[in-house]
Amino acid sequence: MRVVHVHRMRGIGGSERHLLTLLPALARLGYDVRFIGLDDPDWDAEPFYAELSRGVDAGSANAGTAPVSVTRLPSPRDLDPALVHSLRRELQRLDPDLVHTHLVHADVYGALSVFGSRAALVSTKHNDDRFRTGPFRYAEQAISRRAARIIAITRALRRFTVDEVGLPAEKVGVVHYGLDALPVPWRSDAGLELPSETRVLLCVARLVPQKGVDVAVSALRHVRERHPGTVLVVLGEGSERPRLEGEGVYLPGRVGDVAAWYRRAELVVHPVRWEGFGLALLEAMLASKPVVASAVSSVPEIVVDGVTGLLVPPDDPAALADALIRLLDDREHAAFLGRAGLARARSEFSVARMAERTAAVYAAASASR
Repeated sequence: MRVVHVHRMRGIGGSERHLLTLLPALARLGYDVRFIGLDDPDWDAEPFYAELSRGVDAGSANAGTAPVSVTRLPSPRDLDPALVHSLRRELQRLDPDLVHTHLVHADVYGALSVFGSRAALVSTKHNDDRFRTGPFRYAEQAISRRAARIIAITRALRRFTVDEVGLPAEKVGVVHYGLDALPVPWRSDAGLELPSETRVLLCVARLVPQKGVDVAVSALRHVRERHPGTVLVVLGEGSERPRLEGEGVYLPGRVGDVAAWYRRAELVVHPVRWEGFGLALLEAMLASKPVVASAVSSVPEIVVDGVTGLLVPPDDPAALADALIRLLDDREHAAFLGRAGLARARSEFSVARMAERTAAVYAAASASR
């Protein structure tokens, strides 16, 4: 079966990192996997394409898969009728059995471009952004009529997609993200060095309001009253950078060796206000690090409160600080939670499990076409 994935490219976030794991895994299952990137020139997508061209699955213990064939189409505007023509022409050339779209732009352009073709259409919903409950939900509802199947990456996101966006429940299934290993370094980093005795709280997130990094910054002030040498390192870029800078806060941006920071950190903090999945949670678990996170959206499906980490209310710096202090005070308990997290990641969120469940969706979509 030939499957073409379509995604608008704006750097590397959670959905892009998911594709870097999923596409090679599907190729290992025998699918003829192709990728069409709708490139926004205002963002740097080169690291994504470089990783994909290596043919190495950065999220799996299995490496060496043949590179995925890539087509890149310029997408400088959110609304671009010419892009529909370009994408349709490329899909006609590739003649896929199935087109798999990711996120809003690809969903719209993909649905319009497969009209009249033989290809089945599958769409993955990656987040519960409140934008989806506004007027755009009517567009999503119309697009869903074209889709044979819809994937939500968590049970919480499925509920949101059905109950609040209004997509047909019978079409929407759940396939969790999967990871087997921490990201492979794509460059060496230089610059930020911390004394060996520094206690590092790590947050891997874009610097945007959704991720709640400001809550972690506020919580750090309370944490440092009890543990003065503690710092917060945030890996990511975004519009909120100027207001997040402060004492004990380090913002090295996007780094080439994320795994090194997971190994260096003592705890991982994930103070999101809402979340589609949160790959950083899985990465922390694979690094045997306990997680302190907001009890919102999908997070409780991944982090089991009191078992693999601690969950706190969102937008509550005092509660977040208290949870962090509890684990900083009790290193033995923190290590126990980290080991439990590693076991859960391996048993529940493997790449093989993700790929097999995706393949099952493809089979159902093809049968219903």
